[in-house]
Amino acid sequence: MPLRSNFRHFLDRFGALGSLLCAVHCAVLPMLLAAAPALGLSFWLSGEVEAVIVVFVTLLGLFSLIFGYRRHRAMQALALLVPGLLLLWAGLLHAELHHSLIPHAIVMTLGGMLVGFAHLLNLRLNQGHVHDASCVH
Repeated sequence: MPLRSNFRHFLDRFGALGSLLCAVHCAVLPMLLAAAPALGLSFWLSGEVEAVIVVFVTLLGLFSLIFGYRRHRAMQALALLVPGLLLLWAGLLHAELHHSLIPHAIVMTLGGMLVGFAHLLNLRLNQGHVHDASCVH
């Protein structure tokens, strides 16, 4: 049982860190666009890398938070995750939004922050879970 608990904590910490780094990436992206070619970083700013990150964040978030929900049965973390993922996917797939620099950065930053906060909340809910007669698992 401790191994599963440690894995769950790792997933939430990893997801929170990744999502918050994604939010920072999206907030700083407009400033990096001008300097990226000179620094040889233009590959990391491509749409393909962004798509891979959004898919990874989605899979990790859904796996981790649904796994956590099965343990603590609280919807708060999922209530942050779903709008965060919707914002990330809207910023990626909505062409008009995707090609507008500042609105894209705002939407992706907010989405990444919501996903990161969802992981942190899930971690907190998992730590506060007490095994008693009302446990479902």
